[in-house]
Amino acid sequence: MKVCVLGLWHLGTVTAACLASGGHEVTGLDFDPEAIRRLQAGQPPLFEPGLEDLVKSGLEQKRLRFTNDIAYALDGAQIVWVTYDTPVDEQDRASVEFVIERVARLFPHLGVNTLVIISSQLPVGTTHRLEQICRAVNPDKSITFAYSPENLRLGKALDVFRQPDRVVIGNRSEMDKSKITALFQPFTERLEWMSVESAEMTKHAVNAFLAVSVTFANEIAVLCEQVGADAKEVERGLKSEARIGPKAYLSPGAAFAGGTLARDIMFLTQIGEQANQPTHLLSSVKISNDTHKRWTARKLNSLLGALNGRHVAVWGLTYKPGTDTLRRSSSVELCSWLAKQGVHVLAHDPAVRSLPDDLSGEFILCDTPLSSLHATEWPEYRSLTAEMVLSVAKNLTVIDPGRFLANTLGRDSRIRYVSVGSLPHSK
Repeated sequence: MKVCVLGLWHLGTVTAACLASGGHEVTGLDFDPEAIRRLQAGQPPLFEPGLEDLVKSGLEQKRLRFTNDIAYALDGAQIVWVTYDTPVDEQDRASVEFVIERVARLFPHLGVNTLVIISSQLPVGTTHRLEQICRAVNPDKSITFAYSPENLRLGKALDVFRQPDRVVIGNRSEMDKSKITALFQPFTERLEWMSVESAEMTKHAVNAFLAVSVTFANEIAVLCEQVGADAKEVERGLKSEARIGPKAYLSPGAAFAGGTLARDIMFLTQIGEQANQPTHLLSSVKISNDTHKRWTARKLNSLLGALNGRHVAVWGLTYKPGTDTLRRSSSVELCSWLAKQGVHVLAHDPAVRSLPDDLSGEFILCDTPLSSLHATEWPEYRSLTAEMVLSVAKNLTVIDPGRFLANTLGRDSRIRYVSVGSLPHSK
């Protein structure tokens, strides 16, 4: 099939490259000339394991091309797939109009019977709004819309796209089912069909459920600290309960960050406000999560007292392992907070080669991991033994919210080891 993918950051570049690998003829469209130049040279906008090789393979096989020319991108396209990563500000408010405006640019150029699939993270009702705008521009072209919520995860995006648990599809027309089935045929036959509005709401509900699970686990963990219980043991008790299950998001650790979960919590609470419908549970999630973001700061203050003049090293700066994006990273927020307390901060991340200008004055980026504080859980840090760390840092305190290093640094009696949901201990 001939597909135009609109919006080429993480979601769009992964979608375009994977579709091309599945045999489709794909044109990636974005209005940022520099992004297009880099993609034409085989350079994705951010690091994702395997993505650069997949982009280069698509270019070499001539199944994948990139442009900022609308007419060129839409020439012969049967499907337009909207994949903008919806921008989110520091208060978790999504820039919906940014996406609407860019999608609307295509409407005068769409061919007859084009199917537009929306996957950008937008509030329920946005697809209907786009349909109305498009119908006013193209009253006689029989353009149809569908919604398929993105389900990618930074660091694992290629596997998730090509081997999904299932794909949720909200569509209006039975005739579009054959097109959509053919589009996903190289990857999966597990398509969950529903209405457009139900598919939009499913995305909100999935992320809200995950956000509730994370905040629930962390609140339980903090209470465990007060009574001498171990939150990891409680987690095992929960997951062995048949009504909960082993895959539940119930691991104690850091607060959720990045904006994705928070964005859908915000969408749902706004819907409730507009309908004068209370959303007590959902509205409390952000409050709980914001409180838990300060867990490390509280632990540092309680364990070390005054922080001014202390030396702290942070392992891992990116939003999560397997990517190089720093935006909305809880690790970066922690580094900035430490710097404001007068702490000398040394940081390391295997995917970060330099700091942006706004961060370079706050902390120092090092070539090797030396730490009394751990943040983003890169697998490389598990190869560091207690002997290696203690050889360069004595009287060491390791703060490891999710117990990522519990079996290495957490087992050495010379190290004070602190995690969410347990009392500080040396073994």
